Amino acid sequence: MEKAVAVAPRLRASWLRSERYGLTEDEMRPVFTGSVDTGSLLYECGTEVLRGLQTTLANEPISLMITDSDGLVLARLCNDSAINRSLDGVHLAPGFYFAERNAGTNGLGLALADRAPSLVRAEEHFCTGLRGYTCAAVPVPDPHTGGLAGSVNLTTWSDSSSELLLALAQAAAGNTAALMLARASGRKVRPTPRGEVFRVYADRLQHRDEPLSPGWTGAVGQARDAVERGRVVAVTGEPGAGKTALVSLARRELRARERVLSARTPAPEDVEAWLTLWTPELEKDSTCVIVSGVDTLPAWAATELARIFTSVRTGEGLQPFALTAESFDTLPEPLKPLVDAVVEVPPLRSRPDDVLALAHHFALTDRHRAVTFTPSAARALQGYEWPGNVRELRQVVREAATRAEVIDVHHLPAEVFTGASRPLSRLQALERDELVRCLTEPGTTVAQAAQRLGMGRATVYRKMAQYGIKLPGRS
Repeated sequence: MEKAVAVAPRLRASWLRSERYGLTEDEMRPVFTGSVDTGSLLYECGTEVLRGLQTTLANEPISLMITDSDGLVLARLCNDSAINRSLDGVHLAPGFYFAERNAGTNGLGLALADRAPSLVRAEEHFCTGLRGYTCAAVPVPDPHTGGLAGSVNLTTWSDSSSELLLALAQAAAGNTAALMLARASGRKVRPTPRGEVFRVYADRLQHRDEPLSPGWTGAVGQARDAVERGRVVAVTGEPGAGKTALVSLARRELRARERVLSARTPAPEDVEAWLTLWTPELEKDSTCVIVSGVDTLPAWAATELARIFTSVRTGEGLQPFALTAESFDTLPEPLKPLVDAVVEVPPLRSRPDDVLALAHHFALTDRHRAVTFTPSAARALQGYEWPGNVRELRQVVREAATRAEVIDVHHLPAEVFTGASRPLSRLQALERDELVRCLTEPGTTVAQAAQRLGMGRATVYRKMAQYGIKLPGRS
């Protein structure tokens, strides 16, 4: 009973979303696409894992499926012809989209919407056509981004035992994620967010000797003007671009002593406790809560957040909350009607003039005294693309500043000297890092580096081209 009670609110929220999508109990809208990406890492690893599970379940009427993050069924494996024919009849087959907006409440749709393991039995399905099945589905994370790659879905007859169905789906999804990580060219998956709530000291960025670029200050001005007019602001931009810092600065320019809190979205299983932790702060005077990354929230949590924000939204004056997301399009649907103004933060690569100013600021903040960057190090920092934006810059500077007060190229990581290229294996990354380490040692020529590495000069130049290594002062 306890488990049923815990799951019921998610199912109720899913039924409400299904109604808002315009579905009825008697009508599903599975959309067919003419192509399925069979070359993706998810497809490759997921089908490999499911084939092994299919062998184990050879005599069971269970259909094993892989879907992408939009609910498109990529693969379906099953030895039972009866259930295969039945699933074809409801279009739960490769090439069909089966998300909530297409098929109402169902296992894979709920797992993708809430980004959490889901079991939907018989009558719990929104559409009557699916009530003959029980579906268990589990999200699969993307090893490159830590976002959502897709799901593993197991479907059986509703009168079959479902006790182990979710456990099997969780094991298959876990094995798929592990295999994807092992084959993802040595990249590490982003850690699961923990949902921290902390105070933002934006004034530390505000009082600086060097002003930041017009791209940044213009965005701050847009946010400040919108906040001053009593609008709800959503700040968008790439991960690590400084969305929370920007909206905090805008608030501080209007109300210098305001208490600004940032609430980072947590893992799906921790959302309920996370909401309980910080929502009481919205009622306090001179307090603003910035909810970061709302586009990663489970669907039910976005609905609850919209209800909370609606209840505290003021008729006039500064609103007690702001949002951040990668783009307006990725904002959850329940939150979009609340947003009055969208401000986009330009990525760091679009404002290279900010790199050194921020680097000096971060070094001073972390080391508590100023550091110097050599001209070569400065050129390297300004020439890098910064895919991780300001967050990556801070990490690079923090590590370099612990090693020296005068930061030169050999204090910087190999990535700073590497142009955009295909992902590297672990061995390739080690080779690249060793090349950069030797080439950036003070006074070292290419010929000397080649000798230390046991390579010819031509090989070193070829490797530099292969890895996109560009060192200041060297062609």
